Amino acid sequence: MKATRGAVRAHIGAVALGAALCAAPALSPGTGTPWATLGLLAGLYLACELPGRFPFSGGSGLGAGSFFPLLLTAALLLPPPAAALVAVPGSLVGRVDKPPAAARRFWRAAELALAVWAAARVHTLLGGPAALGGPVPGSPPDLPYALLPVCAAALAFSAVLALLDGSILLVAEQLPARRAWRGLLPRSLGPHLVHGLAGLMMAVLWNSSYGPPAALVVLLPMYISGWVFAQYHREHAAHRATIRALVQAVDIKDTYTRGHSERVGRASVLIAQELGMDRERVEVLRFAGILHDVGKLGVPTRVLRKDGPLTPEERRVIELHPEYGHEIVRGIGFLGEARAAILHHHERLDGSGYPYGLSGRGIPECARVVAVADAFDAMTSTRSYRRGRPVPVAVEELKRCAGTQFDPQMVRALARGLERYGWFGAVTADDPRLPPPRDEDSAGPVPAPLSPRPDGSAGEGPR
Repeated sequence: MKATRGAVRAHIGAVALGAALCAAPALSPGTGTPWATLGLLAGLYLACELPGRFPFSGGSGLGAGSFFPLLLTAALLLPPPAAALVAVPGSLVGRVDKPPAAARRFWRAAELALAVWAAARVHTLLGGPAALGGPVPGSPPDLPYALLPVCAAALAFSAVLALLDGSILLVAEQLPARRAWRGLLPRSLGPHLVHGLAGLMMAVLWNSSYGPPAALVVLLPMYISGWVFAQYHREHAAHRATIRALVQAVDIKDTYTRGHSERVGRASVLIAQELGMDRERVEVLRFAGILHDVGKLGVPTRVLRKDGPLTPEERRVIELHPEYGHEIVRGIGFLGEARAAILHHHERLDGSGYPYGLSGRGIPECARVVAVADAFDAMTSTRSYRRGRPVPVAVEELKRCAGTQFDPQMVRALARGLERYGWFGAVTADDPRLPPPRDEDSAGPVPAPLSPRPDGSAGEGPR
């Protein structure tokens, strides 16, 4: 562990040394560094980063990258060594959520200084400063050519950050090289190109007759849009935490179906995507699938964990779980129509389901989706009391029950989704005495029907 910490320190020190060498020419006398512009940009970046440090602000809610347009403005306006200095004060005082805070701030300052230096260098090599101000000082920018060096600068900025972020993962987290850099550049390139265009707007206004005050007008909408975006992600994270807590509570209480909720959510997403639902409805269906059995929190544990057949009274108790679930989630507004799916996912097309005996199109669409996903995972999952069915056999069983128990449209959508993406279900409630589940293509008898119902319906009845 000490060797690992030493390697991290050495890596951070090497990157910081590189950043210092890049910025050093700006500090040499007689280089003509535009200190007024540098100081103003560095002060603005510092002012934008400071609010996240103070408890009274509750954190700014803005993550890394919220103020990158300001850094790219510096890369467009300043010589490379001077541009590298702009990020240093703000990075050294910015908010850090995980320890060690000092090392993380030092690293952030070094990598941003290198990234801004690289962006400014590329912009200068491509004639960006001349294109930005036109052939005559004070004239309009040379558009559309000015876009080329700006986009190249944003690409260099993104590439350097991706390279350095991957390198610290490689050293500190000891990830394999193929994982350390996977997806870093593709994920960041688009946003950084947008940041570059925002930086171009600021730089053009900065060089105009209106001067820096006009350029600062761009900061306000940037800050507001970044704050709104950050609040959205914080709210979404809170939603996921709420759902995760409920699912964990169900899994602890009903150990036979551990992991079942997540898989039903995944199957519900497959169906929703095949039906062409928009992204928001797909997310709602995922929530519905994950939380469909949350009402089991209101069912006695001894009934849920009973190995043998259920008595009629016990079956009536378990059949109350959709109503319990609906009561539990009634006040969670972001679930939307998922609440109807939780209440009605055991209804049947022929009207013989529960809790209200709805039939046909009277059953909410989201509930018809979750019903198919629930039955599919119940049939394909291995439990302590029986083995799971192969996927093709489970699909055929769903098709057999389509029109009576399940909506045929949802069954067809699941079948198409499985053909397109496959299924990677996990074995749950493992019992070492059970033989491994039979491969889909192996010989041997098909497992006996799972349902205790006399009508031979798919799934496992109320459980």
